[in-house]
Amino acid sequence: MDLKQIFAMSFDAIKERKIKSILTILMVMVGSSLMVAVSGIGSGFSEFFNKQTSNLAGNIMFINSAPQPQSGNGAGPGGGGGGPPPTAKITLNAAIENRLGSLPFVKETIPSYQTSVSLESQGKTKDYSVFSINPEKLTVLAPTLEYVDGSVVRQNDPSAIIISSDVAQPPGEPTPFLSLGQTVKATYSFVDPTTGNSDKEVKSFVVRAVMKPTGNPTIDKAVVVNTQVGNSLFHKSGKFDSIIIVALSPDFIDAIEQEIRKLYGNDIGITTVKAIIKTVQEFTSGVSAFLLSIAIVSLIVGAVGIITTLYTSVIERTREIGTLKAIGARDGYVLSLFLAEALLIGVFGATTGLLAGIVAGFGLSAGFGSGDQPGITPVYLASDLARVWAITVGLSFMAGLFPAFKASRLLPILALQRD
Repeated sequence: MDLKQIFAMSFDAIKERKIKSILTILMVMVGSSLMVAVSGIGSGFSEFFNKQTSNLAGNIMFINSAPQPQSGNGAGPGGGGGGPPPTAKITLNAAIENRLGSLPFVKETIPSYQTSVSLESQGKTKDYSVFSINPEKLTVLAPTLEYVDGSVVRQNDPSAIIISSDVAQPPGEPTPFLSLGQTVKATYSFVDPTTGNSDKEVKSFVVRAVMKPTGNPTIDKAVVVNTQVGNSLFHKSGKFDSIIIVALSPDFIDAIEQEIRKLYGNDIGITTVKAIIKTVQEFTSGVSAFLLSIAIVSLIVGAVGIITTLYTSVIERTREIGTLKAIGARDGYVLSLFLAEALLIGVFGATTGLLAGIVAGFGLSAGFGSGDQPGITPVYLASDLARVWAITVGLSFMAGLFPAFKASRLLPILALQRD
């Protein structure tokens, strides 16, 4: 049995049914290209995500007051009648901070306040989140944090405000909103707990520093003032919105969390960077699996196309098969002809699918970018491409088994009698 002759005859058979063969190859190519594109984008997103999370400190956790559900008299979640928002079970204050700071493996604790203010500058007013913290501790949250030239960061500067680059130059706007050394007026709106009336607190600041992008969403779109100013301006009365715990090492995060649970149970909220990363990874893995399942379905559709094409070919070439058998061709030879045809369709579809998938991956990933933010760059590993190619070719080969077996079992006399 001459393999070269078998593949030559199979290739000629594909050329004879040019339109059907091209359509079948296209179906295989679509499934293969989708698998390549999804795999490349998935790998690119993983690399992008790992790069972004490398900018987050893995040895920190955020402590918040867990809300106390309201019940009775039809108010709150228990009664289903609206009512006031849930109250905190534990008030975070200096005493709680000191207790947390005394736990084993805790390096330091950093209290903070968070709220929103309106910033007014040069006749423009914009609302931004404010992160009130010791400015010198920002590098704890974002170890790679850098400032633009000319920035000055001091712990005790009540007139200083630190802004992110997105605040200084809002995306999509032609002119900067704020710049170094500029004065800005901050307005904090609140409800007076005594009178119940709406009130405002206004304070002027000077932009002392501008942060470069860090990849940390907590500070990349926020303005920062020191803790003392936040406590006074936002009427916090020493009640922290959160306390950041810095562990001696990321390895001690779980141990510290267990100690906190022993002290406060579920009356306190705990969020760790590790938990955030795990949640995002599970989400992206689910999305990738969903997209990959769509690609596999497309590939299966291509395999059905191969079965249809080759089965039709068997019917159309019945007399040809009968003639081959009449002059001495064995069943194995006929079987090999049709399997070689399926294999060639798979090879053509898989190879063109790899190329189309790589191009499609770069095109689709470009859509993830916006403004000055670049899109996710797909990553194509040789092992992934080889696996997709092998799966495509293998599935095509298996799709050709039934038509090939059908052709090999045709009896010469019956085949020659057919018109």
